Amino acid sequence: QVRLVESGGGSVQPGGSLRLSCTAAGNAQEIDYLGWWRQAPGKSREKVAGKSTNGRNTQYHTSVQGRFIISLDNTKNTAYLQMNDLKPEDTAVYYCVTGPSWVEFLRGESSSWGQGTQVTVSA
Repeated sequence: QVRLVESGGGSVQPGGSLRLSCTAAGNAQEIDYLGWWRQAPGKSREKVAGKSTNGRNTQYHTSVQGRFIISLDNTKNTAYLQMNDLKPEDTAVYYCVTGPSWVEFLRGESSSWGQGTQVTVSA
């Protein structure tokens, strides 16, 4: 079992930036990647970004490509999501995820989920 602890959400004006952090603790074999999903009110969850712990694979949702950057610090089992040029449509609860296989993330399935952190973008 893996525990994910998130931090860094908050409120920001359009065009602003926020950085989310997610630290994983548990069985290393269950942590092949770290990533984020998000869910806005009244909408389905969508995959935002993910990165494999070996650094070889990265994926972004098209709506955040060029604005969000995911990075990993494997010494701390921590992932960061730098979110720049934030838009009102980025408003959502962001969930950190991990699992034993990068393929799992590609398929849109994740074994372990964090508690979620709110990101609000408004004027």
